[in-house]
Amino acid sequence: MRQSLVKVFTGQRRVGKSYLLYQVMQQVLAEDASAHIIYINKEDLAFDDILDAGQLYQYVSERLQPDGFNYIFIDEIQEIKDFEKAVRSLLLNPQNDLYITGSNAKLLSGELATLLSGRTIEIEVHSLSYPEFLQFHALPNDSKALDLYLRYGGLPYLRNLSLTDGIVFDYLKNIYTSILYRDVVARYNIRSMQFLEKLVQFFADSTGSIFSAKSISDFLKAQKTNISHTQVQAFAGYLANAFLIHSVPRYDIKGKRLFETGEKYYFENLGIRNAIIGYRTADLGKLA
Repeated sequence: MRQSLVKVFTGQRRVGKSYLLYQVMQQVLAEDASAHIIYINKEDLAFDDILDAGQLYQYVSERLQPDGFNYIFIDEIQEIKDFEKAVRSLLLNPQNDLYITGSNAKLLSGELATLLSGRTIEIEVHSLSYPEFLQFHALPNDSKALDLYLRYGGLPYLRNLSLTDGIVFDYLKNIYTSILYRDVVARYNIRSMQFLEKLVQFFADSTGSIFSAKSISDFLKAQKTNISHTQVQAFAGYLANAFLIHSVPRYDIKGKRLFETGEKYYFENLGIRNAIIGYRTADLGKLA
């Protein structure tokens, strides 16, 4: 804390980024009960009017404490257009300490990286690991608990739900829909919704298999659907940017160089994958 760096929490929706912000705020108040905190949550309707960098800067500036230290927390900042310009301006004041969260893997690329070069630190937030899952649910380390983890994944909120297919998969499908529409369709102005959903199902069904955008494009053309391989690759990138999936490039061990094409995709959360295509124990070998 009190460092001239923007602390950026990135990760898929509902992995706990907001809760980490609350924990930092609690720590700040524990050390100084009179600490001046400014908090913005773009998922809260109360902040719906903050749409761009100018409005963000104005909102925060009007609430700054001129003669003291300011702790600024902004949740889901990618919902604000050109937010990086406001962040840069706020960081010019050494009395401001900034913490932000975002649900896009490219949050620290592009203009933000240029404007704030060397002045950001990224903290990646992922779903719970298996040991964390056991701790959250107070479960013993046995085959039944492992099956629950492989079936439902490690989103923290599951500790508040009954671990049954009907309840958990309904919750996970809602999260999947939110990610798809808010972090992919809306962000990238996608019109081919049917193809996008089929591509997600393909990744879910082919987890751990070598992915070729050209082979998918050729297959679709044979089915009278004209989608170029560059568009297929772009859609895969959008899904990865939203932390729905992760790409793992092929590696040439002998030559110690990356292949130009061909990679595998894995879901950030196993539960969301299973909510899309069902839980199939026969697939467990492909998930490692």
